[in-house]
Amino acid sequence: MSTLDDRAPSTAGPFTDPDGPRHQRSRPGWNSGTDLGLLVLRLALGGTFIAHGCQKLFGLFGGPGIDGFAGALRSFGYRQADTLSVITGVTELTGGVLVVLGLFTPLGAAGLVGIMVNTIALKWSNGFFASPGGGFELDLVLAAMAATLVLGGPGRIALDYGRPWSRHPVAIGWICLVIGIVAGVVFYFLLRT
Repeated sequence: MSTLDDRAPSTAGPFTDPDGPRHQRSRPGWNSGTDLGLLVLRLALGGTFIAHGCQKLFGLFGGPGIDGFAGALRSFGYRQADTLSVITGVTELTGGVLVVLGLFTPLGAAGLVGIMVNTIALKWSNGFFASPGGGFELDLVLAAMAATLVLGGPGRIALDYGRPWSRHPVAIGWICLVIGIVAGVVFYFLLRT
């Protein structure tokens, strides 16, 4: 007859049941739902920025084109607005394409974070809500989506899958995120009058 004293010593850890190895719990792992979720996130974010880049560079989708966007930048107090309008449009278009493809995702998404840092700073005085005062809530959501991809990586349904920056996304992500934020702050403070 077995008693409680005859039981083997407990090897319970954070993922085991104190009743023994038969009731062991497995560690939560990566799953296809995570990959599909990241793909949806990439398509939505990247597609949005591709459209905005096309508006700024080519005047598509009712956009202002380079000259119209440069005029808007001048009205916000930016110097060298012609050059900055091209840089912004190219960053949005290229960053959007890279995010959709899941290629060089930390860099592409960090560029988008930098643009959103600028727009949040511009709209800060309007308050949070986009309606009716033109606040920064949408810009913050887009920045958070981009930062999620910078830090979390693109998932396994991506051209980055298996590359070194994809295997350790947080380490590379922090570096890219800081670069994106610093670039946004530098553009905001150094190129405005």
